[in-house]
Amino acid sequence: MMHIFKKYGTLIALIFIYIGFSILAPKVFPTGRNLSNILLQISLLTIISQGATLIVIIKDFDLSIAAISSLGGVLAAGLMVSGINIFIAILITLGIGIIIGIINGLIISKLNISSFIATLATSTIIGGITFWYTQGSTIFSGIPDNFLVFGQGKIWGIPIPTLFMFITLISVWFILSYTELGRKFYAIGGGPEVAKLSGVNVNRVRITAFAISGVLAVFTGILLASRLGSAHPTAGSGYLLKSYAAVFLGMTVFGEGKANAFGTFVGALIMGVLANGLTILDVPYYFQDMLTGIIIIIALVVKE
Repeated sequence: MMHIFKKYGTLIALIFIYIGFSILAPKVFPTGRNLSNILLQISLLTIISQGATLIVIIKDFDLSIAAISSLGGVLAAGLMVSGINIFIAILITLGIGIIIGIINGLIISKLNISSFIATLATSTIIGGITFWYTQGSTIFSGIPDNFLVFGQGKIWGIPIPTLFMFITLISVWFILSYTELGRKFYAIGGGPEVAKLSGVNVNRVRITAFAISGVLAVFTGILLASRLGSAHPTAGSGYLLKSYAAVFLGMTVFGEGKANAFGTFVGALIMGVLANGLTILDVPYYFQDMLTGIIIIIALVVKE
């Protein structure tokens, strides 16, 4: 019995949480419409968390993802407002995300600086650039209606952000499970020196991980701006803590004890179910933030 709980405890907890809210709010919570809403609510968190998953796998941290996300939203919106084609603006913004990720990886790999310190510094720089670009104001006037489709539209009745979430989830899962790059990520996480002796180009793989993290963070910002119909220089600030909470919570899924794509999704889903259920029950928002911190502590304790 204890073996089953240790291996599937996180999934069991998710089921009990869902049942609990279903009992407390039977007319609202356990409906198909609300489940679709939960998936939509966690879609952007899951996307940015998949990038954080890769970083945690290689035993690093990327504290710049929230700032990159905010930059992605205002840059894409700003370019479109200035008259640049929607798709070109998105491609430019995605390219900037990759470049920032590469810069993070180069600083950490080539200068041998702690990822925590390096990305804390780049996060501050990016935040400053974002405020300079927007002059601290929200961009909302002049954003093309066609751009809003990415965050507000549906395909076959499924919200587009939810579809992007599953595409990202499956892509990262495939990379980690079936590609040489995925094996190298886990090899570095097991020990960079051993991985290097095995022929792995540790620096190149770390840079790749940060590049992917950067592009997923900026993509999250683009979708957030599209969903809100506006872009604020701090719009992505709430994703930093929650993304790593999802990753750490996901490390306990299936008893693996290591970061993985589907585990991160389950972690995000648990937080989404909690946030949704507590909101329906009119629990204050600040309590939800407190709960996120408690979840991280519990996840780390369970992992150990």
